[in-house]
Amino acid sequence: MKPRTHRTDTRPRLYALAAALGLCGAALVVRAVDLQFVDSQFYQQQGDARFLRDLPIATSRGTITDRNGEPLAVSSPVESIWVNPKELMASRSRFAELATALNIDQAVLEARISQRADREFVYLRRHMNPDEADSILALEIPGVYSQREFRRFYPQGEVMAHVLGFTNIDDQGQEGLELAFDDWLAGEPGLKRVIRDRRGRIVENVDLIRPAEPGHDLTLSIDRRLQYLAYRELKTAILENSASSGSVVALDIKTGEILAMVNQPSFNPNARDGGEPAARRNRAVTDVFEPGSVIKAFTVTAALETGKFSPDTPIETAPGYITVGGHTVHDISYFGTVSPTRLLTKSSNVASIKLAAEMSAEHMHDVLYRFGFGRTTGSGFPGEAAGVLNSPQSWGTLEKATIAFGYGVSVTALQLAQAYAAIGNQGVMVSPSFVHGNRGEQRTVIDPHLAKQLMAMLETVTGPEGSAKTARVTGFRVAGKTGTSRQAVAGGYQKRYISLFAGLVPASDPRFAVVVMINDPTGSNYYGGQVAAPVFGRMMEAALRVMDVPPDNLQQWLAAVPPEPGVDQTIAADGVPDDLLRAVAPR
Repeated sequence: MKPRTHRTDTRPRLYALAAALGLCGAALVVRAVDLQFVDSQFYQQQGDARFLRDLPIATSRGTITDRNGEPLAVSSPVESIWVNPKELMASRSRFAELATALNIDQAVLEARISQRADREFVYLRRHMNPDEADSILALEIPGVYSQREFRRFYPQGEVMAHVLGFTNIDDQGQEGLELAFDDWLAGEPGLKRVIRDRRGRIVENVDLIRPAEPGHDLTLSIDRRLQYLAYRELKTAILENSASSGSVVALDIKTGEILAMVNQPSFNPNARDGGEPAARRNRAVTDVFEPGSVIKAFTVTAALETGKFSPDTPIETAPGYITVGGHTVHDISYFGTVSPTRLLTKSSNVASIKLAAEMSAEHMHDVLYRFGFGRTTGSGFPGEAAGVLNSPQSWGTLEKATIAFGYGVSVTALQLAQAYAAIGNQGVMVSPSFVHGNRGEQRTVIDPHLAKQLMAMLETVTGPEGSAKTARVTGFRVAGKTGTSRQAVAGGYQKRYISLFAGLVPASDPRFAVVVMINDPTGSNYYGGQVAAPVFGRMMEAALRVMDVPPDNLQQWLAAVPPEPGVDQTIAADGVPDDLLRAVAPR
């Protein structure tokens, strides 16, 4: 008889297995629902983060041109190489290759990357030639990318350096007009969304988030040709006189537009190191100095305004010196009896002090303040100095006397140019401007008749007996004033000088006001008529031709220029050759 076989029931196991599989399937369904519907945004972002990137779109800075459209500052496209350290660290074997391509030491490169291993963006080289950047990208080193940027270039170099200033490596204005007009010149970078592959290459542009907006162009009042002439003559004078520094400012008298502004020493704005900080300073607007005899034109103006004096009123200067407040002030020579006109011609300190004694401190201060001393010109140049003009209540007898011949008051070269321009503009002062077509604020500072008298008086300074014969320009009448002042030090003045000349030309109908300042000439000559006035003469000799200004002293011009063959030199009834009039007539 066979034994009975015991049959095992497998159904519970099957049910358990089915339940387990069902639970797993349900979990997968729940997870899928969670991924697709509940947490879809989070995971989409995580996925996009590995492929989608928001990249900036570089934009160019506005071009700066001179008044004639010549480029002075332009932006050129360049490439900057950057890396993602996390990606690059995974390919350490490529460090040597990358270092060679960048021309840097491998150890330096590795240290730089290692120190920033937690970052996703590190610049390796900024502002490269695009061809050089492409050659590095062609190596296909993981984590190495390029970015389009713009770099500023200054075609005129040192000649325009102090006016323009410069930008930093991020193309932001740091000095000069680049800083003053940074908001206007700077563009607005754009932003785009792209898809990158695992090697970081852009495979698709997804969306333009924000279009790039280029910066606005800026047209300056500066004339590139006059700027160069001023730069050339100033640099020549600095070298000839072994001077430490200097400035030249030229204004359009009618509009207040700044036609030229140069300084020495200068610097190359295209060089990243920027040179010495002192060389980057625009001395024409930031540095103040005691103007010496150049201020006498305004002392005479104040005296004429009182009604007590006329251009011919006699003033006794004997014995050639005067004692004020226990201090003795000398004239350079004994001039005897002079008039206010001859005071300017010979630059008499004694006569200036005697004029001041006949005026109140309040009146002298008012005239100087009206001409812009003691306040900024309103040019808008960064760091412009206001100069020093103390309250008249603080003036004693000695202070008033010294201010009368240019000590105890401090000015900038731009302030002096603005003040003399007002004399040439029939008593109307126009605030200087660096922007072409932007006429500055106007205000009348003296009576037009008085301004005309002053022009005639200042013209004698370049005459046969004046101190500025070297400022003459062939064929043109020139008005102006020389100045020589000692440099102040703690406790007094040293035998180091500042040489000055302020000129207006053509004197018959002034168009240009020019101030030349030479600091610390160390040669045998140091007077303004010897050092600064020749710079004016040489500069304007060329500038007036460049600006196509007709001569207003034709007899002198005829004597200096030999006649051309066939030109009729017969003098007409009014003393001017008809052919010459046609030749020099404004075009």
